[in-house]
Amino acid sequence: MPQRKKPPAIKTDVLVIGAGPCGLFQVFELGLQGIDCHVIDALSEPGGQCAALYPDKPIFDIPGIPECGARELTERLLAQIKPFNYTLHLGQTATSLRVLKTGFVMTTSGGLEFRCKAIVIAGGVGSFQPVPLKIPGIDPFMDTQIQYAVRDVEQYRGKDVVILGGGDSALDWTLELVNVARDVTLVHRSRNFRAQAARVEEMLALHERGRMTFLEGRASGVCAVGDTMTEVEITDAAGEVKLLPVDQLLVLFGLSPKLGPIADWGLQMDRNQVEVDTERFQSSV
Repeated sequence: MPQRKKPPAIKTDVLVIGAGPCGLFQVFELGLQGIDCHVIDALSEPGGQCAALYPDKPIFDIPGIPECGARELTERLLAQIKPFNYTLHLGQTATSLRVLKTGFVMTTSGGLEFRCKAIVIAGGVGSFQPVPLKIPGIDPFMDTQIQYAVRDVEQYRGKDVVILGGGDSALDWTLELVNVARDVTLVHRSRNFRAQAARVEEMLALHERGRMTFLEGRASGVCAVGDTMTEVEITDAAGEVKLLPVDQLLVLFGLSPKLGPIADWGLQMDRNQVEVDTERFQSSV
């Protein structure tokens, strides 16, 4: 099998790590100086923590804006930087860094290589990773029958779908997939949700009408026939176990920050100040 050809290195003046509010505003500041840049972010959309954790939450500490939703803030920042020359690379985590005499070489999880004169780290507390499901026997089904995000709604059409979680994402996808899947069951440890009240009420109304099922409990195991997961084991607060038929298990426990490879780059970090320890890097011409 022929090897995939490595894409050519991307040359830019500045590489910005992080497409949250700070990273996007950095694009604006660079643009005012006529400096081109590229921006990478581990998430699939710009907005950083705002987009990932609380897109509809009001924010009250933006200068000159008394109140602004997190999603609205991202949209305003994108509109602000539209006139400038920048490129977004989403779904890319910064993995390694080398120091050259003329600048830096940065590589990403997606195989991109950037050669730049300066790097701005606007990654906040790091990239956001899905909170994992920790039960035995699930590894063979990861990314086939067990997902941490919906990438293609058609994957769930006509299937028995079990959704784990109690936040906005879990409720939103429950209400969306009711119209796509053969059967949808939402499982959460209690009736205390971390989601908009209106969405919770809508879900409970569907449950009462028999359009979907809500169960209080937690996933404690899976059953399989050969290479196919067939059931997920749900244990309630009293210790009683129920087996649910499942074709697709959607795990939506939320996201947690992880600094990732940046922590190993030899940077002396103190709150928002970062210094480079060049002795930790492999220098080359």
